[in-house]
Amino acid sequence: MVTAASRHSDRRISPVFLGILAVTAVTGWATWTGFAAQPGVAVFLFVTAAWVVSLCLHEYAHARTALHSGDITVGAKGYLTLNPVKYTHAVLSIVLPLLFVIMGGIGLPGGAVFIDRSRIRGRWRHSLISAAGPLTNVLFAAVCTAPFWLHALDGVPADFRFALAFLALLQVTAAILNFLPVPGLDGYGVLEPWLSYQVKRQVEPFAPFGLMFVFALLWVPSVNAQFFDVVDAVLRGLGIDAFDQYCGQEMYRFWQGTNEFCRAAG
Repeated sequence: MVTAASRHSDRRISPVFLGILAVTAVTGWATWTGFAAQPGVAVFLFVTAAWVVSLCLHEYAHARTALHSGDITVGAKGYLTLNPVKYTHAVLSIVLPLLFVIMGGIGLPGGAVFIDRSRIRGRWRHSLISAAGPLTNVLFAAVCTAPFWLHALDGVPADFRFALAFLALLQVTAAILNFLPVPGLDGYGVLEPWLSYQVKRQVEPFAPFGLMFVFALLWVPSVNAQFFDVVDAVLRGLGIDAFDQYCGQEMYRFWQGTNEFCRAAG
C-alpha cells in the first residue's frame, strides 16, 4: 500500500505547475479582454507563464518517454509531476531560458532531467527520448500558430494576437536550437546512439560547453541574422508576419514604453 501511494504521488501534478497554469489563464484572459491597466504587463506575464509551462512540458516529455522506455527511476525523482523545482538544473532549465527571452527574444533550450540511460535498451528508444522534448515545442508552436494558419483571427484582440505571435516565435526558436546536433543539446542526443564508441568518447568532453557555444554564436551579428531569417521564414509559413512578431516582442518588453505604432495598427 505504501508503495502504491508513493507511485501515485510521484505522478501527481504539482501545485507549483497548477499555479503557473493559473497565472497563464488569468493573464491570458486579461490580455484578451483588455482588463489590465497596463496591457504590456499582462502580455509579459502571459507569455512568461506560458513559456514556463512549455519548459515543464518539454522536460515532462523527456521523462515520460524514458519511463515507457525502461527508466522507472524518473518518477521517484519527481520528473513526472511537472514541477520545475524538481529538475536537475533548475537554473539552466528555467532561470536562464527566461533571461534569454527577456534579453533577446530567444527560446533557449535548457537541460534538466537526468535519465538513467543504462536502463534503456535500443538505439531508437534513446533517440526518441531526446527528440520528445523539442517535439513538444513543435506541438506548442502549432497550437500557438493555429489561429494564424487557419485564418481564424476574426474577433481576436490585437494584444492577444501579438502575444501569441511572440510565444510562437519562442517555441520555434527553442525547437530549432534543441534540434541542433551540438553536444549537450537534444539534437545531438538523437544522433548519439548511432555514433561509434570512439566518436562519442571524443565528443563527450565538449558536451558541457555545447549550450555556451550556441550562445556565443548567436551573439555574432551575421549568425544571429541568419538564424532569425530561418525563424521568420518558418513563422511566415505558419501565417505569422513580421509585424505581429515585432509588436509581440515590443509589448512583451513593456518597460521600454508603449510602441504607439503597434497600438495604432492593432
